[in-house]
Amino acid sequence: MARDATHRASRDEPQSVTPVRLDTYDRLSMTSQAIRVRTAIAEDVPLILDLIHSLAEYERMPDAVRATEDALHRQLFGAGFGRGPTAECLIGEIDGTTQGFAVFCTNFSTWLARPGIWLEDLFVRPAARGSGLGAALLCELARIAVARDCGRMEWSVLDWNELAMGFYRRLGATPLDEWTSWRLTGEALQALGTAREPLP
Repeated sequence: MARDATHRASRDEPQSVTPVRLDTYDRLSMTSQAIRVRTAIAEDVPLILDLIHSLAEYERMPDAVRATEDALHRQLFGAGFGRGPTAECLIGEIDGTTQGFAVFCTNFSTWLARPGIWLEDLFVRPAARGSGLGAALLCELARIAVARDCGRMEWSVLDWNELAMGFYRRLGATPLDEWTSWRLTGEALQALGTAREPLP
């Protein structure tokens, strides 16, 4: 994220999101750099893909990215699964230059019977860490959550990223140590999704 820099989601399948019109977030950081957080637009897709690749480098998985500009455009700004965009994106700028982003989607808590926000990725370029941009992105995301009457925000953090964990704790977030994330993907997902009868 800032991890100031990063993370990845794994549990909840993104649902259709009804975008809420947002004002841009402008402030001056403690380093006197102008920080701006804005809602991404379709023209940002190449920039978003570049940030995704930078995030993958940071997370030591540079070859894991399969995203394309067409796929991002469809899921962030197009028809998604036929119900509209499946995720949203915030762009973080410092002095007019893009230095980070946050990608998020809606999930749902049955216990609260309220929606929530799943933060799939938060990333700030290394040169911009410590500027306050990571906190500004999370602040704007929290504002969106409150405006949508969400019960919570959730995300995953790599277990080696102690810097990110400390950052999140300072913002008031707490780890869910009693939970373990699980993932079904690749051939296993295809096998289960095409099974004609229940698997043992």
